[in-house]
Amino acid sequence: MTPLRLISFGYFCALLIAASLNYVPGIADAEGRAFGIFALDLSDDALHLASALWALAASLWSARASRIFLLVFGALYLGDGLLGLLTGSGYLDLGILLNGPVAQPFGFRILANLPHLVLGGGAVLAGLIWRR
Repeated sequence: MTPLRLISFGYFCALLIAASLNYVPGIADAEGRAFGIFALDLSDDALHLASALWALAASLWSARASRIFLLVFGALYLGDGLLGLLTGSGYLDLGILLNGPVAQPFGFRILANLPHLVLGGGAVLAGLIWRR
């Protein structure tokens, strides 16, 4: 299996874990926030599950499909993380449209958007480094 396909499979695993966070006892606090930071709801879980299935399909299909997944997924998640960092709301969950900018401490915004920044940036980087 090529590095691109392995990386895509790794994204499948990571996104599957993200989709399951709300369903593991002890991870969410009394306000329903995973680790006290991430307010994940059913639409977030569906987005993570759909992304996980996309990553799995790409990893099973080909290195080219994996590279396309990494570049497109990475750009979408990185952009969402950057917007969340700047405004407190992202676009993948329609938060920027439904809630507009949200006043939050900058440190909290960093923690809340770090997964999308790291996953998105890592995916774009992997897609650019490994061409075949």
